[in-house]
Amino acid sequence: MRVGVIIPAYNEALSIEKVIKDLPRELIIEIVVVNNGSTDNTADIAKNSGAKVLTENNKGYGWACLKGIEYFRNLNIDVLVFLDGDYSDNPKEITKLLKPIEENSCQFVIGSRVLGKRQKGALLIHQRFGNKIATSLMSLFYGAKFTDLGPFRAIKYNSLMKLNMSDKTYGWTVEMQIKAVKKKINYMEVPVSYKPRIGESKVSGTIRGSLKAGFIILFWVFKSIFE
Repeated sequence: MRVGVIIPAYNEALSIEKVIKDLPRELIIEIVVVNNGSTDNTADIAKNSGAKVLTENNKGYGWACLKGIEYFRNLNIDVLVFLDGDYSDNPKEITKLLKPIEENSCQFVIGSRVLGKRQKGALLIHQRFGNKIATSLMSLFYGAKFTDLGPFRAIKYNSLMKLNMSDKTYGWTVEMQIKAVKKKINYMEVPVSYKPRIGESKVSGTIRGSLKAGFIILFWVFKSIFE
């Protein structure tokens, strides 16, 4: 398979090299880091580590992901993998996400932090609580069988194009999962390990950030009922 990797990054200078270096390059056509308004030297470190660096000045997780997708449109990619730049996921576990797709078991794979092994302090209480609420509502309204909204995920490129992704913020992950269910795209979860991120969290590390992300996620859960 021809695999591309998209890493949205905002001020990840302390971790981005580790993420890039730990990805198994023999499996990947290109690693794209989307620098999303960083004020540190994230972009330079990513470039020196061997990644293609794109710039997206509109701040937002979804903005960065959409920028990366646009880059891969003409590169004949079979699968895209999305991965955060904070080194909380283990990049080497990309093989766990790719295997079911390679075996044609499904088209979309979520790396579940809930099912996997987590280091102490890696998935905070309010994160677990928010995950539980969102996945329970997705099960109730859409029959979805998810345990996590984890950012570490792989999806066939053609399937991703069918979703017509639009969220520009932290609703990106839940939008993808809801639309995959509604479009009847085969999906599954695989357990992935999870450790405390390097550096300060821009979302879960603050009450304001957590509440904002939670509101956006719930907005997508309820909005999608009427689409």
